[in-house]
Amino acid sequence: MIAVIQRVSEASVSISGEVKAAIKTGVMVLLGIEEADVQEDIAWLSRKIANMRIFPDEAGVMNRSLLDIEGEALVISQFTLHASTKKGNRPSYLKAAKPDISIPLYEAFKKQLAADLGKAIGSGEFGADMQVALVNDGPVTIIVDTKDKK
Repeated sequence: MIAVIQRVSEASVSISGEVKAAIKTGVMVLLGIEEADVQEDIAWLSRKIANMRIFPDEAGVMNRSLLDIEGEALVISQFTLHASTKKGNRPSYLKAAKPDISIPLYEAFKKQLAADLGKAIGSGEFGADMQVALVNDGPVTIIVDTKDKK
């Protein structure tokens, strides 16, 4: 799994002109799932996101986690994170998991992150044409790949 984690002061996702989910202070996570991803990746990534110290403390140092600030999360499926751009000008998405694999993993990830945060999270709709809006706070953007956890 690849996650692009953005610290936000607000974020939302709309489908067909209607807001499906919106958050205030927290993180927006773009999540890409590949064929090789398993439940262990979900648990590891969810814990990493919940505990990553990317929010400022009283001294302005990034020393507080999403859990510490009781922040919110918005998760958006993003198969294009697995694009291969090595050949030609048209990206290949062969590495991205097909829906029969990625949908259950996406749903499991959302449940795990909600459990790790102890609150409901916002999300997009898998496979939908979504419009995502956010105010990246910092800006802080971090990319995490579960294949690089060792």
